Amino acid sequence: MVYHSATGTVHALAKAIVEGAKGAGAEVRLRRVPDLDFDESEAPNEGWTSFRAEHYEVAVAALDDVRWADALIFGSPTRFGNISGQLKQFFDSLGLLWSQGLLQDKVYSGFTASATLHGGQESTLLAMYTAFYHFGGVAVAPGYTDSIKYKDGNPYGTSRTNDFGIIHVDDVAVRAARFQGSRVVKLAGALRAGLASTESAWPGSTCK
Repeated sequence: MVYHSATGTVHALAKAIVEGAKGAGAEVRLRRVPDLDFDESEAPNEGWTSFRAEHYEVAVAALDDVRWADALIFGSPTRFGNISGQLKQFFDSLGLLWSQGLLQDKVYSGFTASATLHGGQESTLLAMYTAFYHFGGVAVAPGYTDSIKYKDGNPYGTSRTNDFGIIHVDDVAVRAARFQGSRVVKLAGALRAGLASTESAWPGSTCK
């Protein structure tokens, strides 16, 4: 679980997704991406100021975390209908792993939050998923595969509107996030088992 959160909404969703993933039997690392000039860009936002202490308790993501994981779920607030610069910088730092083929054949998924209703949530997730395709991974969206998604309403990934930090993550968002975590773990386990079975049947083959 790798995320960027400014006022705590994405952080809260990340924790709920972790709960769902752990409930499905996964070992999970919760990590945040490094900050970029937050003192200047977010200081006027009271939500960021109050969230700062909890934010810094989370370890910063490293390349080893990405290398270690069978599945990666990324979270970002929307920034003009796109992922934040902080998460984009982390994506750009994965070039070495990508060049070694260490990003491929993993399961990926994403989630987001915005200050306003329809504030770019879907386009942010679609931009995120474009990176997953370049990684050579398997993008797993929650879709409408559980009743909670008809309440959450976003098939691309868990999302939440926070009205500039005023509205907190509600029960629907938490349940949707937990479901996304469990779904990613379920499909990542199936993919891992399938790849192992295929490799056993055709050892050394690159075309299966």
